[in-house]
Amino acid sequence: MNKAEARLTKTGAIVFIVLFGFVSLFADMNYEGGRSVVGQYLKLLGTSAFALGAAAGIGEFAGYALRLVSGTLADRSRKYWLFILLGYAVQMASFPLMAFMSGWPLAVAFLFLERASKAIRKPASDAVLSFAAKRTGSGFGFGLHEAMDQVGAFVGPALFSLLLVTKNGGGNLSVYRQGLLLLFIPGGIVVGLVLAARFFFPHPDRFEVKTSTPQFSGKGFPRVFWVITLASGLLAMGITDFPLIGLHLKNAGPFNEDAIPLLYAGAMAVDAVAALVFGVLYDRFGLKALAGLFVAEVFTAPLVFLGSFGWILGGMALWGISVGTQESILKAAIGDRVPDDRRARAFGMFNTVFGAFWFAGSAIIGFLYDRWGPLPLAVFSVTVQSAAMVIFIAAVAKAPPEGGTEP
Repeated sequence: MNKAEARLTKTGAIVFIVLFGFVSLFADMNYEGGRSVVGQYLKLLGTSAFALGAAAGIGEFAGYALRLVSGTLADRSRKYWLFILLGYAVQMASFPLMAFMSGWPLAVAFLFLERASKAIRKPASDAVLSFAAKRTGSGFGFGLHEAMDQVGAFVGPALFSLLLVTKNGGGNLSVYRQGLLLLFIPGGIVVGLVLAARFFFPHPDRFEVKTSTPQFSGKGFPRVFWVITLASGLLAMGITDFPLIGLHLKNAGPFNEDAIPLLYAGAMAVDAVAALVFGVLYDRFGLKALAGLFVAEVFTAPLVFLGSFGWILGGMALWGISVGTQESILKAAIGDRVPDDRRARAFGMFNTVFGAFWFAGSAIIGFLYDRWGPLPLAVFSVTVQSAAMVIFIAAVAKAPPEGGTEP
């Protein structure tokens, strides 16, 4: 047994998840730091709420749609690290390069590039994590990774907020550009950590123990996969991107502009705790534990867009809970229900549908906000997410209590 094979134990899987968690931690410092201010930054460059909502939606759709292609290629080639390294290298440069843009259309092009590069590496990243998580419990493995991921999602926006406060940078374009350029630092660390992970764990797919009795049958995806995908798509349709939330709070909220990235950072902290809690609950109760995600999301838009100071804080906490569970436990559920040779493609398919609904919802939400204000936006969000909740809860009402054993 060589050294690489000796690392393919439960302890090795935890080490791998933690190492990959540090990759995501520094990556989130980069792109979540950028995303926490991109709404305000693009506003300074002259964009409107509709253009911002449509741009964010198109970027998300393109980024999610490409995941089906990259996931299929990753499964067929089994060259997971190639997709991961290429995607991270481009993504880590995208937000910093926006600092050099003088007009919003070109800046939006780099917003698209950031989403597209994430699409290149995301199915492969999710697949290799699912292999390792099979050794630790899927919910725990994805939850631990997401918690570390959100430490970076907290630190990045918090540091950006600190920069704006110390530089008195609210509305100051040069300060925003300075902050974007600083994002090159965590981006470089990410590329180095990915190379280290590739060196120590060249074949992460070997973490998953193959059983003599087939666990899955057929060539496609199981019915429960499509139920999760449809319900999650409707959930995504009602999600409000933080750039639009930031723009709303800048225009009408009780928060100073300098504090908006800090609000985002707080939501990411909630996200981290929610990922771990729901991960453990998923390993114990299965899909039934995910019902809380759908219930929480229904109340998010009304609290954030129609509430006062305290209600907005509560709404952002719910927003953080929903993001944390979307980014971790839904992936654990898919990884437990799709065979390893189709897993990257399954993540790609899931994300393509998710992104298509997100694109449509973002464009509608941006239009409603521009035309009639926050109330129609909240009504639309509650309607589609209530439908998602009903579909999901009805579909899993008879699910068994064990997290990873559903057929």
